[in-house]
Amino acid sequence: MKLYATFLAGALAILSYLPQASAEAVTFNDPYKMMEVLADNTFSRIAKDQSKIQADPEVLRVIVNDELVPYIDSRYAALRVIGNSADLRETPREDILAFVDAFQNYMVATYAGVFTQYRDQKVIIEPAAGGLDDQKIITVKTRVIDPGKPDIKIDFKLRRGKDADNWLVFDMVAEGISLLDSKRAELGNLIRQQGLASVTALLQEKAKAPITKPAEEK
Repeated sequence: MKLYATFLAGALAILSYLPQASAEAVTFNDPYKMMEVLADNTFSRIAKDQSKIQADPEVLRVIVNDELVPYIDSRYAALRVIGNSADLRETPREDILAFVDAFQNYMVATYAGVFTQYRDQKVIIEPAAGGLDDQKIITVKTRVIDPGKPDIKIDFKLRRGKDADNWLVFDMVAEGISLLDSKRAELGNLIRQQGLASVTALLQEKAKAPITKPAEEK
């Protein structure tokens, strides 16, 4: 059961750490509608392409980039991960951009691997509790349903983009644990100990690893 819960939490966690929205992305002024579209498009495509995925798990990397990447504010997330671990004012811009790129690719590869265990579970987006008003950050609550198993509750955190009518995902909280905070603790310590360039190189190597099922990883 623990492995199952970890899989689902990880599978949806991919929404929290992906590259910056592209110019081609459709904008959503309703973040709840955006989450419905992302969940439907992503999981429907994974279900439809199961034969391709079984033959070549790298297909999942393509799906992640196509369906999720345009709607995630991972530049913001990556900079939050760096946090106070490095003095950004004293760090060359190219070093920061290199870390952001490596971080994006690492998370895409990691969670594409987690998606290999997806088996058509249902994702429910809970309705808004109130109006958006002038809020800049909101939480969208979701439930992952698999018959015969307890629901898994996952909260996604979204923030308004530079365009006031556009929302982007930057974090998720599963069972009270923030993925952003977890990555800040994990990678922040490494950055302090080894330096930003060293951690960037580490993430670049990890991102190159073939997509495999988590149970197969050593």
